[in-house]
Amino acid sequence: MKYALLIYNTPEARDMPEEQMKALVGEYEAISQSPGVLDGQQLQLPGSATTVRVDNGDALLSDGPFVDAKEYLGGILLLEADNLDEATALAARIPAARMGGAVEVRPIVER
Repeated sequence: MKYALLIYNTPEARDMPEEQMKALVGEYEAISQSPGVLDGQQLQLPGSATTVRVDNGDALLSDGPFVDAKEYLGGILLLEADNLDEATALAARIPAARMGGAVEVRPIVER
């Protein structure tokens, strides 16, 4: 089964010394090389987002995310695993999960 691992960070996660940040990046790179990981991408900060809504056929654009939140979507991993236990075990290794953020594990609809 395929899973999307949605990685939620806190704003404080980016406020660390450069050496600590390099170590953190190394952890993410190691996880991306784990068996079953199909792809993954880091997202730019929420302020770079554009939110699109359609009202009566008109596209309405707004800068940034629509709501304020303690956490923001910082990246995604696509994983192929035998079961949810394998997927959550990998999710538990993702640094954001131990640094005040979270990792949402969601099965992908396969057609």
